[in-house]
Amino acid sequence: MVKINPEEIKNDFSIFNQKIHGNRLVYLDNGATTQKPLQVIKAMDEYNNLSHGNPHRGTHKLSISATEAYDLAKEKVKKFINAKYINEIIFTRNTTESLNLIAYSYGKEFINERDEIVLSISEHHSNILPWQRIAKEKKAILKYMYLNEESRLTLDEIKNKITTKTKIVSIAHMSNALGTIYPIEEIIDYAHKMGAVVVVDGAQSTPHMKVDVQKIHADFFVFSAHKMLGPMGIGVLYGKKELLEKMPPFMMGGDMIEYVYEQEATFAPLPYKFEAGTQNVEGAVGLKAAIEYLEKVGIDKIKEHEKMLTEYALDKMLNLPYIDIQGPKTLEMRGGIISFTIDNIHPHDIATILDSYGIAIRAGHHCAQPLMRYLDVPATSRVSFYLYNTKEDIDQFIEGIKNVRKWFGYGS
Repeated sequence: MVKINPEEIKNDFSIFNQKIHGNRLVYLDNGATTQKPLQVIKAMDEYNNLSHGNPHRGTHKLSISATEAYDLAKEKVKKFINAKYINEIIFTRNTTESLNLIAYSYGKEFINERDEIVLSISEHHSNILPWQRIAKEKKAILKYMYLNEESRLTLDEIKNKITTKTKIVSIAHMSNALGTIYPIEEIIDYAHKMGAVVVVDGAQSTPHMKVDVQKIHADFFVFSAHKMLGPMGIGVLYGKKELLEKMPPFMMGGDMIEYVYEQEATFAPLPYKFEAGTQNVEGAVGLKAAIEYLEKVGIDKIKEHEKMLTEYALDKMLNLPYIDIQGPKTLEMRGGIISFTIDNIHPHDIATILDSYGIAIRAGHHCAQPLMRYLDVPATSRVSFYLYNTKEDIDQFIEGIKNVRKWFGYGS
């Protein structure tokens, strides 16, 4: 396999031409959001300059052009994740809205008293809070699968927590706080045997590895554009057609109706009944362009590049005795996210000092407070890699860590 050239790729990203506090920008916060290449920005500009209109509503040229752009983006997403039907693709604002839609539409309709909802302890808050509310409202039981000492889910834990009473399993494909990639096919297979429906949070996996929703048999799969070179404000909800058709609308408004009378209404077919209001066509255009960019580079090549960077970074970090890695310390079933702590230095101080050297990382609880309590750490620092990162970025990060130590009087 021909390797990608991240320095060449960086030429497509104007943001890397600037200096941050007088230093070369080292952007290692891709788990939070990614940068946009010129190709994505250009596609959105062309739409706004030449084709902007209100989709699905008008008969004039611009409205028709906007509708075509929106629908082409849906077709691109369908092929990208290998959905069976285009009406299984619903555009939302982000992963959070997609998860809320599932919880408040499917959950409210089909979860009953004493039913079980199963999550992992490492879930993002957006995959915990909606299910907490559903569990309270429906008097259901919320259960968690816990990680072993290697930050992995064992088959025993999966089988102990998912039972014939389980109606929903909602789990991240890849942890945003640990980098752990969970055995999603095994989880889905077992959950289906128990009669449960599975929701997969693909926010951290979709930008970095090939996703095939039919192959893994996901019932629902969600992700965001801004974590895969696209714009903020556009997300994706994939759902099996037979499930979506049974679900009531999540929001009410324009474009999701069939007929409205004074006292009642009928709703449009899929996917429109879940897309109330004026759609984010500009965002859809940006998402389509981002997918095209990723496909041109090659998802498999991106995955291998990140694997190389992760191995390189782990090796250097594990050789520093004052760094403690939170999460898997080997490459097996892990992605390009590394969370860590440094002895006697708060993660926020680490991130602030690194920023003074032009190095952007994340610090905090990563919207995963239950996980932080389970690990018995208040917060961690996190680096996360993408296709434009290099070994030189990691070297600069490691030197920055040594400088952080100097700031606190620990020497190098």
